[in-house]
This record gives sequence, C-alpha cells and structure tokens, in this order.
Amino acid sequence: MAKTMFNKGNTTNTGKMANVNAPDRLNRIVEGTSIEGEIKADSNLRIDGFVKGLVQTKGRLVIGTHGKVDGDIICQNADVEGEITGTIKVEELLSLKSTARLTGKIITHKLAIESGAEFTGTCDMGGGKSAMNNIKAGVTVEDILEEHA
Repeated sequence: MAKTMFNKGNTTNTGKMANVNAPDRLNRIVEGTSIEGEIKADSNLRIDGFVKGLVQTKGRLVIGTHGKVDGDIICQNADVEGEITGTIKVEELLSLKSTARLTGKIITHKLAIESGAEFTGTCDMGGGKSAMNNIKAGVTVEDILEEHA
C-alpha cells in the first residue's frame, strides 16, 4: 500500500480509521524546536522541544527529558520525563518518571509516580466522570483555582 504525505482523512484502503497507536503514526517535536500555539493530533505525540499553549492528542503523549510544556494538555495516556507547567487531563494512565517536574493540576484515571519525580499542585484521580469533565481546553490553573475559591 502506497502512502502519501498528505493523506486526506486518516483512513486505510479498507475505509477503516487508522490505529492512532501505530508506530508509523508518531508526531515528534524535536529538541531545539519551540512552538507557541495549539497542537491537536489524532495519533501519538512526543515532545522533546518546548511548547507554549494547548497540546491535545487522542493517542499517547510522551514528554522527553528535555521536553517542556507551558500550557494545558489533554490526552489518552502520558509518560512525562520532562517539565509541565499547567493543567494535564489524562483519560487513562499518567506516568511521571523520575526526571519529571510538574507544576499545576492533574486530572486522570490512574497515576504512577516514580521516585524522584516532582509534583506541585492538585490532583483529581479515579473513575469519576465529573473530574474528567471538569477541564476545558484553554483553562489555566489560575482559572480553576478562582472557581474553587
């Protein structure tokens, strides 16, 4: 099956949606790259550079040891080795590795924190749908804190 660089619709020849977790569907922001704005992806995303703004993916998000996000994140699963300042909403599992530094709010179903990881902020965890629906794209930690004051 031939692939084109600009495939209209993300479908295979059979018409079915492509697997968002397929290895060939990885988006990558490399070290030395800086992006300001909004990133939306249907597949996996790895950030080794700097992103300021909203990051949203339907797949797995990996923030490498040199990666930094200053803004809100919404994803299915996440492995964090780098730095986040903002609110992160993870539908399934958020894994903070030993080198992770997170300042803000966590909303997730499951959380794994390795020894050495740093976290400052609040965490809503568990299966409650109210916690998962509590965050809107573009809402800052300050906005959330003001609502609960």
